[in-house]
Amino acid sequence: MMLEIEVYEIRGYCPVHRVGDKILIDGPNLLLEKTDAVCIHALSSLLHYVVALDRGVDPVVLGLTRPEDRQHAYIQCVDPGEPYTHGGTVIFRCRRVSE
Repeated sequence: MMLEIEVYEIRGYCPVHRVGDKILIDGPNLLLEKTDAVCIHALSSLLHYVVALDRGVDPVVLGLTRPEDRQHAYIQCVDPGEPYTHGGTVIFRCRRVSE
């Protein structure tokens, strides 16, 4: 199983990601050839949960989704966007996928 991280929503402006971009992770490997873009700021949020989600921990238990959508976890980028920065925040939707 791999972890697929999709850019689900962008609130404001993100200079790196577009809605629909994907990041694929296989265990400890970031699959660059199957990844659209990687933002160093977003990684700080994602890395807290990647190992747990990759190992099948229920995202409801982690507080990352609601019970009716437990196949996905939702994680937000650290950039708060306007009026605090000129950027925006990205909402990522993560799920385990088979190759």
